[in-house]
This record gives sequence, structure tokens and C-alpha cells, in this order.
Amino acid sequence: MKIRLSILTLLLGTALSHISIAQEQVIKPAPRVSTQAQAEFFAAINELCGNSYAGEVTVDTPKSEGFEGELVMHVRKCGEQRIEIPFHVGDNHSRTWILTQTGSGISLKHDHRKPDGNYDPLTMYGGHTTDKGYATAQSFPVDAYSKELFIELGVPQSNTNTWEMYIHDETFTYRLVREGREFRVDFDLTEPVETPATPWGYTD
Repeated sequence: MKIRLSILTLLLGTALSHISIAQEQVIKPAPRVSTQAQAEFFAAINELCGNSYAGEVTVDTPKSEGFEGELVMHVRKCGEQRIEIPFHVGDNHSRTWILTQTGSGISLKHDHRKPDGNYDPLTMYGGHTTDKGYATAQSFPVDAYSKELFIELGVPQSNTNTWEMYIHDETFTYRLVREGREFRVDFDLTEPVETPATPWGYTD
């Protein structure tokens, strides 16, 4: 009887070992997915990695404050899933755009910091793509988190925001639109400029 139990135990162990090996051969990480247009859009921005570019406000209706001074975008951190782009306005280094491939499209978030690195009350708002977009253009309608944040902070008019980004051979564009409001900055990609200071709240 003991011999039979030993044989059964050995056979069972061998079978479990084969199952484990088979599982290791079959199990794979879940793939990151995106539309072809979104993948190409992401790749185009990644090609700018490490560079900084000067921009100018080309549309600002109605006129807003806080964008006086030299405007510079810096493609600071790159990757297949996440890109960080600080947007510097003169000596104000509070803004960083964060693009993330989510598997359901692309998310755009605005990380706003104070000079000491702490979060601004109005931070991490943004939107998420709802269609495939284009290799040169993506649109980010406001997301649910941002709507709650805007209501909490007393700016419900922003609940209809849509952010857009365009990338062409010579120009990168950041644009905000909603009823009665349009803001647009165009950056010259033909001539990189000196990289500004590290954005607030980040380290090299």
C-alpha cells in the first residue's frame, strides 16, 4: 500500500509539474492596446524627447491672465505608455502635461504644483479621447474626475472643456475650447531652445 501511495504521489507531482510548465509557457502579460492613429501620435511626440521649444499664444478669447513671459514646452519624460511635458511660462514652472496610453485611448492630465512642490488645489484635471483621432491630432473631452473638481472649486463653466493637441513637422499645438472660450499656443519645432528649470515638484 505504501508503495502504491508513493507511486501515486510521484505521478501527481509529475503531472502538476507539467501543468505548471505549460502555464508558464501560455501565460503572458496583458498587451497594451491602442488605435494605429493613437500609437502614431504618441510616437511622434516621443521623437521630440529631450527637446524644448518656444511657443506663442495665437488665440486667447476672452483674454486671460497668467501667460505673460516666455512660453516653452519641454518633452521631458518619454515612453510607450507615458509622456511628461512641462509647460513653462516665464518663471512659472507649475504646469506639466501628462499623456498616458490607457488601453482605451489616451488620457491628458494637467499636473499643477506650487513653488514648494505641493499640489495646487486645481490639479490633475483633463480629459480622455473618445475616438481614434488622427496621427497628427487628438482630442480630449473633459473627464468625470475633472467635472467634480471644477464644481468643487467653483469653476463649473470648465465642465464643457475639450483639450486638443496637434503635431506636425514644424508645429506642436495645445488648444482649449468650450462655448465662449478658446485658448491656443503654437510651438515652433524647427528650432529647439534652451531647456528651462526643472518643473516644480519634480526632480531630475
